[in-house]
Amino acid sequence: MTAESTNASTADPFVHWCESCGREEILSTQDAFDAGWDFPPKMGTFGVISPRTCPNCLMNSTVWWAISVEKGRMDDLTPRQLQVLGRILNEVPPSTRNVRRTSPLP
Repeated sequence: MTAESTNASTADPFVHWCESCGREEILSTQDAFDAGWDFPPKMGTFGVISPRTCPNCLMNSTVWWAISVEKGRMDDLTPRQLQVLGRILNEVPPSTRNVRRTSPLP
């Protein structure tokens, strides 16, 4: 299987979202990092549980905190936290969003 990527990269702006307050901004990776966002790929990895916070929020209200620090189980998570967890686990890195497949998947 081969793929051709368009010009999409982490330099291209994409939606950064805060799991604590719900804030969303369209920023490049570097601009988000410089502004204080905790968001992949500078902070964490796409599709892996880690904080997704804006510059105004602390990570102690994140799913990562609930699981890693408070040792919470899936049964302990709130419906909102489960929604955030699903969003994190279904993330697609911006550099792969515009990939055009040139052959079908098996």
